[in-house]
Order: sequence, then structure tokens, then C-alpha cells
Amino acid sequence: MITAVIVGAGHRALCYAELAKICPDKLKIVGVADPLEDRRRYCREYFGFSEDMCFENAAELVKKGKIADAVINGTMDADHVATTIPLLEAGYDVLLEKPFATNMHEVEALDAATRQTQRKVMICHVLRYAPFYAEIKKNILDGKIGKIMHICTAEHVSYHHYTSCFVRGKWNNTKTCGASMLLAKCCHDIDLITWLMSGVAPVSVDSMGGLYFFNKANAPENSGTHCMLNCPLEKTCDYSVRRLHLEHPLAWNAYVWPSHAYTPELNNHEQRLKELMQPDFPHSRCVWKCDNNQIDRQSVIITFADGTVATHNLVTNTARPMRKIHIVGTAGEIEGVFDDNKFVIRHRDLDPSKEHCGNTEEMTDINNCGDTTGITGDHGGGDLRLAMDFVDHVEGKPTSISCTTLADSINGHKLVFAADTAMVEHNQVFFKDFSAEKEKRY
Repeated sequence: MITAVIVGAGHRALCYAELAKICPDKLKIVGVADPLEDRRRYCREYFGFSEDMCFENAAELVKKGKIADAVINGTMDADHVATTIPLLEAGYDVLLEKPFATNMHEVEALDAATRQTQRKVMICHVLRYAPFYAEIKKNILDGKIGKIMHICTAEHVSYHHYTSCFVRGKWNNTKTCGASMLLAKCCHDIDLITWLMSGVAPVSVDSMGGLYFFNKANAPENSGTHCMLNCPLEKTCDYSVRRLHLEHPLAWNAYVWPSHAYTPELNNHEQRLKELMQPDFPHSRCVWKCDNNQIDRQSVIITFADGTVATHNLVTNTARPMRKIHIVGTAGEIEGVFDDNKFVIRHRDLDPSKEHCGNTEEMTDINNCGDTTGITGDHGGGDLRLAMDFVDHVEGKPTSISCTTLADSINGHKLVFAADTAMVEHNQVFFKDFSAEKEKRY
């Protein structure tokens, strides 16, 4: 068992910390550092530690000295590196939420600090741990499709997710949240590509995209600025905050009312309606009249040293959320949809007894694979599997195929920054020469 302190007790950190409740013999949460008193109180009561193990921030925790084996760092994106480096210097190993850095300067700083302190840093690439992607990786390692020739991934971000988090929400503007849309949403997908291609260096990246739909030019005629107070179109609008978060509450309500998770007395219909009616409530703003600058579509093309080409398409405002993957190798192909938890392996079929040349198909349904762990939850069960692997990593035990060095994580983030630079400059970026000085942001 290892002991850990939560730094930044938001939704993501608590997902990983839940392992302490499910497997108390593996992980024990012994403290928390968070500026919000409600969060500190919640963690203290939920995990059962004393008041003197509550801190207002990471700096106060560091002053206390090393009081645990590790830290689960779930701070906001722009705070990840600034809080992690002092923790490494204090002797902690760190489970760090993605994106672990918001620019190349931070990537280089964290890389240097990790080398200098020789501490362990594991990035929360939770999709690697989802059984869907882990099983695909196993099949590739087993040679089922030969050498990879092309990887095509796509993420469809639903209209309710995109508008809640990236138009009205706290990730809606790169200048305040620090992370681009590709970094905040698709560092998962770019990481999956580098993980599948682990050991093969990226050569170049190109990217096209931009913000096309959610801007003032596309606001419907006669629309207001506030859903609840002055918009005559609210009752028929697909993006009405009343319809999305009051009448048909979705999972993204945790980002609309984050404080409600720690103050149950406020988690009721009357309080939510009262907040929606406030003139300055950010999620009641018209989706076409916010201060957002995040792109709503982007395509990325990556070439690798062995000739492999990978593409990723980020598409927002879709009716259905979805992640897709199609990997073509020299001896076969794998294609599947993460949200369906199924993928198919195809091979060429040249059976002379058949009238036409075709293919064989082998379907893998992850739901029917006989998983005995009973681990479920966010990201296809990836969250808790990642936390378990982190515990083993800290203890020096063997880890899964999903666990890699920080170098692979750096490649994925560096590709995101290079892709955003290519999109801004309308120009191909060569990976080897890309550095903090060459990064461009929108």
C-alpha cells in the first residue's frame, strides 16, 4: 500500500483517489491541498484524516515536508507543472492529470525536473487503460496485423459536452485556461497514436482547423445574450441552458455546478434554477455571444520515421459523442468504436473456393471478454486501472503495457503543440526541430 495526498481535489483527482475506497490495501489518502474549504472538508471526512493534513495549496504542503509516498495532482491545466516541480523536489512521486503541460516551456521544465530529482511521474493517459484500447495494443504486439502502415482516429465531441465545457465553461478561452481544444480534449487521442507507435519517432505534423460556428456572426436573428433573461428563442434553442442542464440534466452538470459535489444542500432544482437566472452566470450566456476562442473542428496529419502516417479528426457539435479508430497494417487491420466497446480484426481472404476475393473478420466485444476485476467507471474503466498501475509503479512492481516513460507522454504533448502551431502558421512543422521558441498559439 502507498500513501498519497490529493493536490487539487476536483472531479478528476477524486476519480483516481476512489481506488483508496475500492482497494484500501493498495492506496490510502492521507491529506489534501485545495484552496476551497468545502473540498478540503469533503476529502477529510470521506477519506478519514485529520484537520492538520489539510492545506490550502501545494506550496503549504511542501513546507510540511514529505508526509506521504505520492501526490495525485488534479489542479487546473495551467498549474500542473508549477505545482509538480516543487513536489518532485520534496521527494514525492506524482500521478499528474493530463494535459500535464500547456506549452512547450512547461514540457521542457518538467522533463528537466524529473531527470534531476529522479522521481516518478506518471501522466493520466486513462484511455490507454480502457480495456478497448489495451486489447487493441495487445493484438498489435502479438503481430495480428503486421507492421502498422496507417492509423486513423477521430473524436466526436457532442454538442452538450462542447458547449458546456468549451464555449460557456472554464476551458472556453486559451488565454484564461491555458490549453487549446486539441490539448484539452484530444491529448488522449494523440497520446494513443504515440503509444501505439512507441519507439518510432514522429517526423512531421500538419494541421487545419478553426472556430467556424460558435461566434457572433452565426447568432440567430433576434437572439438575446442570456438564455433565461432576455432570449425569445430559448424554448426552441438546442443550446438552451434550461433544456441542457435543468430539464434534461446530463453528466456535464459537474462542470456547470462544480461546488454542488461538495455542498449537497445546494444540489437541488430550486438552487440550480436560481443560479441559472443570475445575470452573470457563465453557463446562461448565449453560445454565439461568449468570450470563447476554442476551435470547433481540427484535423491533424502525422508522419513517422518508419513511413507510417497517422491522422486525427476532432469534430465538435455532434449529436452523439464518439471515439473511432482504424489501424491498417501490412497483414491486416483493426477498426472499432470505443463507445460501443467493440472492434473487428480483418485479414485478406484469398480462398480459391470462393467466387470473389474478400476478407475474414474477427469481432472482439469487450463487454463479453470475461473481465473478472469488476472495475467500471469513467473512460471505460480506465481511471481506476490507471490508479492501480500507478501504485504498482511507485512500489517498483511490474506494470501493464499501458504504462510508459514520461518520454512517450512528452512526444504526445509535443505533437499537439506542433499541430496547433502548424494550424496557426498554415505550414508543416518538423518534429525534431520543434521547440518552445517555435511554438505558436491561437
